Amino acid sequence: MATVLTFGTFDVLHIGHLRILERAAALGERLVVGVSSDALNISKKGRAPVFSQAERLQLVAALRCVDEVFLEESLELKRHYLSAHGADVLAMGDDWKGRFDEFSDICRVVYFERTPAVSTTAIIEKIRL
Repeated sequence: MATVLTFGTFDVLHIGHLRILERAAALGERLVVGVSSDALNISKKGRAPVFSQAERLQLVAALRCVDEVFLEESLELKRHYLSAHGADVLAMGDDWKGRFDEFSDICRVVYFERTPAVSTTAIIEKIRL
């Protein structure tokens, strides 16, 4: 049974998130999702997520294509997360292309094209206006 692992903040869940999760799930029989903690998101993006980590974990877990979720607390622990969850495939958006190739020694690394013209930042800005 092939396990696919992906990571993301998944704040203001939108169609782009769903599409990437469904494509990741299609690569195996089990999809595990690491949801970035609030602290990690602040350190990466300089802002707190709109929805708390508990809410984002619950939202992602409720999707039928997702089998398991966990809290990603550090970018430096990616190798640990991949090993701990028995990942056969790491699937990420192509905005990360090349950044995770170092893990190809323990799993297959796949980058998906992102959904054009859809981004959490753009959605947040639209709501603010």
